Amino acid sequence: MKISARNVLKGTIVEITKGATTSHVRLDIGGSIVTASITNEAVDDLGLAVGGAAAAVIKASDVMIAVE
Repeated sequence: MKISARNVLKGTIVEITKGATTSHVRLDIGGSIVTASITNEAVDDLGLAVGGAAAAVIKASDVMIAVE
């Protein structure tokens, strides 16, 4: 599969926390953790499991962080 996003970070799934409709999937990417919020249906459809390989695909127009 080819995609237009250029920020693809390959890693290993270290945790999946399912909520009522949304799951938080945590990937270990070279010692850093990236968390994605996706639907429970997507987790099931992709066959995601702890210890499995996955990639975080980042396509965002902006990222904001603020502190006082």
